[in-house]
Amino acid sequence: MTTPRGAPLETIAQSLRRERERVGLSLSEVAKRAGIAKSTLSQLESASGNPSVETLWALSVALDVPFSRLVEPARPRVQVIRAGEGPAVFSERANYVATLLASCPPNARRDIYLITAEPGSARESDPHMPGVVEHVVLCAGRGRIGLVENPIEMAPGDYVAYPGDAEHVFEALEPGTVAVMVSEHW
Repeated sequence: MTTPRGAPLETIAQSLRRERERVGLSLSEVAKRAGIAKSTLSQLESASGNPSVETLWALSVALDVPFSRLVEPARPRVQVIRAGEGPAVFSERANYVATLLASCPPNARRDIYLITAEPGSARESDPHMPGVVEHVVLCAGRGRIGLVENPIEMAPGDYVAYPGDAEHVFEALEPGTVAVMVSEHW
């Protein structure tokens, strides 16, 4: 399995400033709402931080924007993302990488991610914005995926959908576990 590139720090910095200013909130207020230190947010806005997927999800919820709006730069209409490319964000609690493949265009409400995960710690996600539904198709390996209280054991080709606005989990059970996840926003 190839190792994806790290988070697009300059894009994240510009996006955070733009979205924070759009909603008219101070650094302190956004940090408080996201449950992170003001200094962490300041570092991210200056492109000197190294955000985890948990931090960026918390900020997307605090700013009421899709996760993709924080990590993806503008793309041309024809888009090809080769394996190992694309803005990747790593988990700090599990061997889990979310690579944004396609953000939702204007007036659409979905983002597409390639998930790569390895056995070890499960990636437990806090609830996202109200109405989010996650759709996952397992491509390789095996995993336990879904709501924290009752995840579904999945094999390649299996599909599961669950409310992303409830605590949920992605746990790789075999090396080289890969999935495609569509995050649908209502």
